[in-house]
Amino acid sequence: MQQFVIQGGYPISGEITASGNKNAALKMLPACLLTDEAVVLHNVPRIGDVDVVIDLMRKLGATVEWIGDKSVRVQAQQLHNTRLDPELAPKIRASIVFAGALLGRLGEVNLPLPGGDSIGERRLDTHVQALRKLGAQIDLESGNLHMQSDGLKGANILLSEASVTATENAILAGVLAQGTTVIRNAASEPHVQDLCIMLNSLGAQIEGLGSNQIVIQGVNRLHGGEARVGADFMEVGSFIGAAVMTGGELLIREADPSTLDMVALVFERLGVTWQAEGNDVFIPATQSLTIEPDLGGRIPTIKAQPWPGFPPDLMSIALVVATKSAGAVLFHDWMYESRFFFTDKLVRMGARVTLCDPHRVLVQGPTALRGGQNISSPDIRAGMAILLAALAAKGETRISNIQQIDRGYARVDERLSALGARIERVETNAVALPEF
Repeated sequence: MQQFVIQGGYPISGEITASGNKNAALKMLPACLLTDEAVVLHNVPRIGDVDVVIDLMRKLGATVEWIGDKSVRVQAQQLHNTRLDPELAPKIRASIVFAGALLGRLGEVNLPLPGGDSIGERRLDTHVQALRKLGAQIDLESGNLHMQSDGLKGANILLSEASVTATENAILAGVLAQGTTVIRNAASEPHVQDLCIMLNSLGAQIEGLGSNQIVIQGVNRLHGGEARVGADFMEVGSFIGAAVMTGGELLIREADPSTLDMVALVFERLGVTWQAEGNDVFIPATQSLTIEPDLGGRIPTIKAQPWPGFPPDLMSIALVVATKSAGAVLFHDWMYESRFFFTDKLVRMGARVTLCDPHRVLVQGPTALRGGQNISSPDIRAGMAILLAALAAKGETRISNIQQIDRGYARVDERLSALGARIERVETNAVALPEF
């Protein structure tokens, strides 16, 4: 078992380069299965979830190899299996998008129910409804989804919710379907756009990128090619949080500021600003860190929204930043009822956080955080939020279950150490103790 041991109170400073978008890479890799020709993806993050997706692809018969530090070559010339590995697939939520890719390529898939972060109920009904519209027959048998089709056909699909992964599944299934597919109430996040740009470069005909209506003209086949994964705005937001929490000055290279407009608006309410410098982002050490109240002095609310609203995955990061800002702010994540269940760990570290109900939490700042022992990372984003709190806290913090953080952040300990953070990855044989 590994832990992070952090000595808090040291400001980070310097330069760091943004990684590729985790949520884009996890969908662009399975998309490579739609062609029997070679596809090369660049700027792929070296994280735990990507390793799982690559292992799943190899077990299906695809050849996948790293040809550089951040480049992957995929050739799915002969897929000999339509059943996803029952031990690997439940480890990540993204395994569900293999459904659209394999239905489009082979007309069949056997998929164990996907896993992922424990942040609340994450329904699959929207996926099932969309794929059935395209002609898939779907049965749930003993915890497995069996899907098959004699030939997918284009359809007019109205998603019951603007689900990112359901949109991506419908896109993957629609590119080789016969006829025209229209996806309404589609998600439009940058990672959805990255997937569409990639598929178009391979010969797909997709229109409406960045909007909530996507139109796909089905094609007979896709060819090989190259594509690039865009910057991970979740990671960029996290490193902005690290700079602010420690009072440091940071330049984030290749951050793609165009994806940060709403993030900038929300962080500004917390007294945090930065400057875009071309494709980079510069965070100055001096920040006001004063929460801007609503009209009449009312407590403001930060609410998770579909794109281009504030991303749900940055709620945990913004919340921990708010512990250093003067004033009160309410966070509301209506999507996931367990998103804020990690806040008791911040309370142990001295934060003034009140869990109002499963979806809302009140933060009052600023507070002087202190180190904590035996703190477990419950999911990717909460784990990173706890790590940011530890960087700012007085004293030592030990974080366990750090494989959760590794799932979404590449070599985060090494990269923070290079910026001046006192963080060490250690091996421990200690038995995990219950938290109090």
